[in-house]
Amino acid sequence: MLQSYHRQVWQLLACSCLLALFAGCSVKKMAIRQVGNAFAGTGTSFASDNDPELIREALPFSLKLMDSLLAEIPDHQPLLLATSSAYAQYAYAFLQMDADRLEDLDFRQSQALRKRAANLFVRARDYGLQGLEVDHSGFAVLLRADPKSAVLNLRKEQVPLMYWTAAAWAGAVNLSKENPYLIAEIPQLEALMDQALVLDPVWNDGAIHSFMITYAMARQGMNSDPVEESKKHFEKALECSRGQQVAPYVSYAESVAVQEQDMELFESLLSQALSIDTDEYLQYRLVNIIMQKRARWLLERKDDLILPPLDAID
Repeated sequence: MLQSYHRQVWQLLACSCLLALFAGCSVKKMAIRQVGNAFAGTGTSFASDNDPELIREALPFSLKLMDSLLAEIPDHQPLLLATSSAYAQYAYAFLQMDADRLEDLDFRQSQALRKRAANLFVRARDYGLQGLEVDHSGFAVLLRADPKSAVLNLRKEQVPLMYWTAAAWAGAVNLSKENPYLIAEIPQLEALMDQALVLDPVWNDGAIHSFMITYAMARQGMNSDPVEESKKHFEKALECSRGQQVAPYVSYAESVAVQEQDMELFESLLSQALSIDTDEYLQYRLVNIIMQKRARWLLERKDDLILPPLDAID
């Protein structure tokens, strides 16, 4: 797998050299699109990697090269999707999660990481919206004006862009609760994610349901019980992923079990998360390793997150 990754890197570097050779020539745009196509397909090798630190170090180079490519080919929809996804995942896995772990040790550094993560989430959102604009010119303006109506024009094949745009948007909102402009945009991200769920509820082995596990607990104006909604999405996420993903267990533990102050449920969920063999399901290996790291961290903090019952306190 690492050989595959290294081969892709050399291919991309070779293509980058070709761009320099062809600068000013009519073939430049074609060469750039070839590099864009190559970068749009790198997600699979990253997903199966077993070394998160290697990916942490590799991604910044990839992200900046993607930025440069999109400055030349701003309508390359597959690359826009890949870039939106990559920025969102980098912001969460390597900035926000680090910030969470640092909060009690170095609050200032934790806040600095959260600020960086929020900025990259916004960048991911903007690339996602740009991708949706390729097929729907003026979509961002329509989304601001009437979110629920605007998303009705989107199609099933656009669900990946809808998901990453909305997920990144939610990440930015979560880290910027003092920003009234982002808070006011919540109806837009909710319309995108709701419509994505309607169009393709099983997309990416239940990724939308996994997102909704946590989001249901924070969503405003719901007519139903948030815990019940979260539970429904948790069960659907497990069904779609065949129990092979760590994230649903961690999300349900971190949101519902903590909210309900249920230590038994909390420990059971995280135990199940840690029991998953990360080498058995290669398509989820990287994210499963990262989420198991979070599961261990949550277990270390269980007595801070869930208080003992009153009758157990002397």
